[in-house]
Amino acid sequence: MELLKLVLRNVFRNRLRSMLTILGVAIAMLAFSILRTLVGAWYIGVEASSAHRLVTRNKISLIYMLPLAYRNKILQVSGVNGIGHGVWYGGIYKDKKNFFAQFAVSGMDYMDLYPEFVLTDSEKKAFETHRNAAIAGRRLAQRFNWKIGDVIPLQGTIFPGNIELVLKGIYRGARNNVDESAFFFRYDYLNEKLRKSFPDMADKAGWYMVRIKDPDRAAEISLEIDALFKSSLAETHTETEKAFQLGFVAMTDAIIAAIQVISIVVIAIILIVLANTMAMTARERSAEYAVLKTLGFGPWFLFMLIAGESASLALIGGISGAILSFPGAMIFQAQLQSILPVFQVERSTLALIPAVSLSVGLAAALVPAIRVSHMSISEGLRHVG
Repeated sequence: MELLKLVLRNVFRNRLRSMLTILGVAIAMLAFSILRTLVGAWYIGVEASSAHRLVTRNKISLIYMLPLAYRNKILQVSGVNGIGHGVWYGGIYKDKKNFFAQFAVSGMDYMDLYPEFVLTDSEKKAFETHRNAAIAGRRLAQRFNWKIGDVIPLQGTIFPGNIELVLKGIYRGARNNVDESAFFFRYDYLNEKLRKSFPDMADKAGWYMVRIKDPDRAAEISLEIDALFKSSLAETHTETEKAFQLGFVAMTDAIIAAIQVISIVVIAIILIVLANTMAMTARERSAEYAVLKTLGFGPWFLFMLIAGESASLALIGGISGAILSFPGAMIFQAQLQSILPVFQVERSTLALIPAVSLSVGLAAALVPAIRVSHMSISEGLRHVG
């Protein structure tokens, strides 16, 4: 108890230094939290993928299309119990800055493959019955202040021409890691226009989303699907949704690695700042520690006194940084919502911050604490600081 009282008193003896140290640790822990959240957000599509979904695309590249005639053949494969097709539209809403994911999909058969997208029965019916119907995620609707019944014009880039869609549904995610910033509309509405103006681009799908009964047969079913179109003009490559998402993430491996390295550098900076603070503190109080030794306090007591002060500073700063990570994540999400639609600080990160802070605090105190514990009484009393 006496040790704890001394530690708490020592933490704020030099208030300016302590506050600056805590502020430095808090900012560093905030950066550490945001960086870890950034890495997690990059993998959110992988984590949200379902083992019951396969993706069939063109074997050469995703940019090459597949005939719509493939749909019925894939549906006949044993183990397949659902299918939908889609294409990336990539249109412009009012301004190029208003980027968001836009998919022309086959209809409710596609949306039903995603039970994590929650829609009301009336919204499902409206999307199925209106050819120019569209569905938007809740965050996307909030971003542009859209409401049911609003007309949403899109200027084509990949597909020439403009289209006007009517918002008939706003979905919400069944889980926290579900992307609520996507936009879906009916492919047949787009295809109808393409048949009239650009027939070469009509009747083609960018990919097929396939639902399977047994995830354990995913590899087997994938091979069966690809075998159907072997040696055709448009051969296919089928893989699990998770593998499909990992393919996109793999394109940015260097960025992810750089972010992870930076997060380690942040921890190293905290260690250096805190170690410097504790070294200065130990030098200034050398005489005090020598007096404690003359009163009978042993090296272990002095070691714990210095380590406790360092750990307290680190923990206060770390917890402050963890608290600041929530508004920090909100600011980042507002800036990066078109790229990273899900940007939430996870519990694992919040739990890691105190552990990292405590470890850094103890490591920073190690050298000065050992030096003081081995310092002779005469040496400590001679020190002037």
